Amino acid sequence: MFTAIHNFLVTADGGLTPSGYGLCILAILVFLVGSALFGLDRKKARMSTKQLVWCAAAMALAFVTSYIKLFSLPFGGSVTLFSMLFICLIGYWFGPKTGVLTGLAYGILQFLQEPYVLNFFQVCCDYVFAFAALGLAGFFAKSKNGLLKGYILGNLMRGLFHTIGGYLYWMDYMPENFPASLAAVYPIVYNYSYVLAEGILTVIVISLPPVKKALAQLKKSAIS
Repeated sequence: MFTAIHNFLVTADGGLTPSGYGLCILAILVFLVGSALFGLDRKKARMSTKQLVWCAAAMALAFVTSYIKLFSLPFGGSVTLFSMLFICLIGYWFGPKTGVLTGLAYGILQFLQEPYVLNFFQVCCDYVFAFAALGLAGFFAKSKNGLLKGYILGNLMRGLFHTIGGYLYWMDYMPENFPASLAAVYPIVYNYSYVLAEGILTVIVISLPPVKKALAQLKKSAIS
């Protein structure tokens, strides 16, 4: 039965069938409707509605900038134009719960953008958990230099989930002549190569005084 469902949703080359795309779009709609219906605090409805707007805007910006790739690796993964930052900003502004939920929804969008399915848990590692982890930036919301610390945490945690997926699933697809001596470190080096490359570029940019000041003003507008 599981094989039949897999074949119904996933193509032979690991992509999504029309039914698979439809199910993912339905999941996003259910997630958004659920957030709107149950995520509102009646006592602070305006604030919660404003948060939903900011979250939607951040997801849109992250999705658009994820198409602007400085370079891509052959087996997935790329350095984009600061796309991770927008999800981390939501966590930093509104806390880890909102950040993780926004990252989760964004992960589903990433899956729709470039789907590749080995199995359900690989999808969770590479898309759901990895991008939801960016929202953990919210744990430093009230800390000095909180955005910088939070972004670094989200960046490292995203790389961790990609690496776990690499060890559990992707290494089984390496060619037979792949050096056994590299098997232990390859998922770490491969996944953190692009995650840290984008992370370093982003840290440099957000540390610039004009950018830092602009982001501080943007936070005031978001949480006021």
